Amino acid sequence: MQLHPTPLPQVFRVESPAHSDMRGSFRRSWCADSFAAAGLDFAPRQASLSTNPHRHTLRGMHWQAAPAAEQKLVRCVAGAVWDVALDLRPDSPTFRRWYAEDLSAENGRALFLPHGVAHGFLSLTTDAVVEYLIDAPFTPEAARGARWNDPAFGIDWPAPPALISDRDRDWPDFPNG
Repeated sequence: MQLHPTPLPQVFRVESPAHSDMRGSFRRSWCADSFAAAGLDFAPRQASLSTNPHRHTLRGMHWQAAPAAEQKLVRCVAGAVWDVALDLRPDSPTFRRWYAEDLSAENGRALFLPHGVAHGFLSLTTDAVVEYLIDAPFTPEAARGARWNDPAFGIDWPAPPALISDRDRDWPDFPNG
């Protein structure tokens, strides 16, 4: 398992080569030693799946506020998504900047998101399934969001959403946006 830095501090593209033979393939989805070697303290406590039957479904941008902040390892296990990390850490040199990765079942990549980084994605295929490994329990009162098209961030989505929740569509402008 290899963790590659991205332009956002502590956000990593995670790659784990598949080992294939006549039976199929085998790929590591998480390894404590690999994360520790990258200096990351990440111990998943919860795993979740997001199913997205429609192409261009947009989910995001979501995070949990402290003290219930969470770190996530996000991977597409069926289909493909355009996955976005948005740095909302006020003291970060990349505050309000974003980074995106194509995640697919085929390429096996994942994205690691530390505390204070919002997450969202746009499904690129029908029947996209996204798996989350999360290090903290979900706390509804700590749930936060930013609008996918807020001009404060300028996220360059590959397509407009065909399906989006009212909540995700209606988040207010980000403060000082």
